[in-house]
Amino acid sequence: MRKVARVLVLGLVLAVTALVVPDSTPAPTEFTLVKLDRARGVDVDPDVVWILAVGADTRPGEDPLHSRGDALQMVGIDTRTGAATAIGIPRDSWVPIPGHGSNRVNASLFFGGPKLLGRTVGNLLGVQPDYVMLATFSGLARLISSIGGITVDNPRAFSDAHLNPRGWKAGRIRINGMRAVEFARVRKSLPRGDFDRSANQQRVIRGIQRKIAANADRPGWIEGGVLSVLAHLKTQGVSPTELFRIAQAIAQVDQRRISTCVVQGGIGNINGASVVLPNVALARRYGADARHDATIKRC
Repeated sequence: MRKVARVLVLGLVLAVTALVVPDSTPAPTEFTLVKLDRARGVDVDPDVVWILAVGADTRPGEDPLHSRGDALQMVGIDTRTGAATAIGIPRDSWVPIPGHGSNRVNASLFFGGPKLLGRTVGNLLGVQPDYVMLATFSGLARLISSIGGITVDNPRAFSDAHLNPRGWKAGRIRINGMRAVEFARVRKSLPRGDFDRSANQQRVIRGIQRKIAANADRPGWIEGGVLSVLAHLKTQGVSPTELFRIAQAIAQVDQRRISTCVVQGGIGNINGASVVLPNVALARRYGADARHDATIKRC
């Protein structure tokens, strides 16, 4: 009963805020939620919501909707069971981009915005996203700070000469604000580079979800967090009902039923640039496995 009441309050917050901040409002764009048209002929389950989560390192004056996404995670949530999965796509994956030949997957955001990025990632996995949620790194740092930081399970100690020379210890560690974002950005000092970075991004997502679940029953905690995000959110084509459905799905995720995998591959050199050559068959297996129940049985 308490959970139902919380969801109803959350829905009211979303509905009221969506009326105050319509699509046309020039709101700050730390977070942008874009609704996509699913590709025809793709077999997807209507009870599974697919959100392509994108982290972008945008500079002042740059358009985050036409930048080069630095973090790419396809998140599926089964609204019936609370199961959820995240499929990590290394940002340097060399893939076909509709209308633009082949390039790094994150270049599709620069070429055609969230819709082209969603289509490109959807073609790789065989599952098209319903929405693209794009967050600037400063916005993500602000979000993590607003919930009091997160805890992640770090499998190895590592550091970065530029982002954090002191580094992060192995084991369960608490990270906050920009330090949490930097944890998810480091690549060169990790054994498997882009693949390990993508896995660290998933650890941050798990940490955020874990913190939300742990505080869900605190009066006003979720509502305050939602308002904090919505104050910096711009939507494109998303109704209050859809916002409610997404928030409800996230709030009901069962931590025992979360699966995460990263699309693996090899390292190649194209036109003098180092790129990731993704294992397309593996990517398609992940998509097929999670299509109907947001669950990947094995990586």
